[in-house]
Amino acid sequence: MKTKEMVFAALFAAFIGVLGLIPPIPLGFIPVFITAQTLGVMLAGCFLGKKTGTISVFLFIVLVALGLPLLSGGRGGPSVFVAPSAGYFLSWPVAAFCIGYATERVWSTLKTWKMILINLVFGVVLVSLIGAPVMALITHTSVWAGLIGATAFLPGDCIKAVIASIIAIQLKAISPIEEKVNNT
Repeated sequence: MKTKEMVFAALFAAFIGVLGLIPPIPLGFIPVFITAQTLGVMLAGCFLGKKTGTISVFLFIVLVALGLPLLSGGRGGPSVFVAPSAGYFLSWPVAAFCIGYATERVWSTLKTWKMILINLVFGVVLVSLIGAPVMALITHTSVWAGLIGATAFLPGDCIKAVIASIIAIQLKAISPIEEKVNNT
């Protein structure tokens, strides 16, 4: 791994942590809050690509596991791995990898609508399909109830997918993916 990739991975891990400073929005009917951090996960995947994006999100999770209060609401430490939101944030490296992989595959013909579609499928749907069943398991409710409850996140997550896509397209020229494509 090049120094530049390590710096990008660290910066994006820090960026996801900074997004955790935005107060979470409790919904009341589901034990998982609305946060801004999935925006950082989507950006990590679509700006950094599959390898560096995944490493940045994995680094973030390691820092949280070590006790740093980087999750929205100032949460961190081993207890977050058994909280109702555990499945959501543990799905983030998978989402970043899938977003990065899909983005790299269409890089030469990348358009805003393609980026939005990639972020919707992997940054919204995939995260919910992993997070909701884990939340249901931890809260001892049905998976179906967890999936229905997770629909509350869809409007905000769709907005985050559009924002991440627009930012990634605007920064395409300085993305590490651009460098990889030009060097091959």
